[in-house]
Amino acid sequence: MTSTNEKTANEPGTGVQHSFPSVFSLENKIALITGGGSGIGLDMARCMIMAGAQVVITGRREAVLQEAKASLGEKAFYFVNDVTDLHGLEGLVQDVETQVGPIDILVNNAGINMKKPALEVTDEEFSRILQTNLHSVFSLTRACARNMVKRQSGSIIMISSMAAYYGLDRVVAYGSSKSGIEGMVRLLASEFSKFNVRVNAIAPGFIETNMMKTAMSSDPNRMAKALGRTPIGHFGKPEDIGWAAVFLASEAAKFITGISMPVDGGNSTGF
Repeated sequence: MTSTNEKTANEPGTGVQHSFPSVFSLENKIALITGGGSGIGLDMARCMIMAGAQVVITGRREAVLQEAKASLGEKAFYFVNDVTDLHGLEGLVQDVETQVGPIDILVNNAGINMKKPALEVTDEEFSRILQTNLHSVFSLTRACARNMVKRQSGSIIMISSMAAYYGLDRVVAYGSSKSGIEGMVRLLASEFSKFNVRVNAIAPGFIETNMMKTAMSSDPNRMAKALGRTPIGHFGKPEDIGWAAVFLASEAAKFITGISMPVDGGNSTGF
């Protein structure tokens, strides 16, 4: 008899049925995804729900979150939140854990970009990017990790970028923030691993989101260059990042921590 957390499959070449654990399932897990109302965040939420999780999405625009929740169904919840308000993040975690349940998975997805020559970037602009993409990520991670460490269980996923893998012109603030994320992943993994709390990053390549299409449409040479150095020959889809997040959050990745996983069609190979 197969238990509820197992599936059956035919053993290759034999037709014999055998069971194996559903290590990719997120059943009974609760995931918090910042910036989950649109783009890659929304697709990560959709993939995690398909894998069995309940998902809490956050963002600043309630109308966007309401629309996202309607599309995701009854296993989705939303909280209006601005991650740059660092003093409010402890309260966000408390509200989620009180109203929905213990956070098993944190996905630090919210972030902003700015394409501008480095010599024209102001101190205020540089600070704004770091506040959103780095400072808020640490503050929210700290708030969630306190409870995860107590429970001796948790998966934290950061979103990195190709801008942290190799030099890209006109994104000095964004690239610096993502390089900081890369370091934070390794450092936090070294601290949290003994508590069974894993910390990893996904580094998306060029993914077909509305944001990317808008940015690339005004710079066709940049688009051609990005596609030209992607060996697989096409841009990625948001669900490619979603399924990678499901994997890293699942028991299938229980021995994986401190890594940055490129999901980029080979772009980071430098082909």
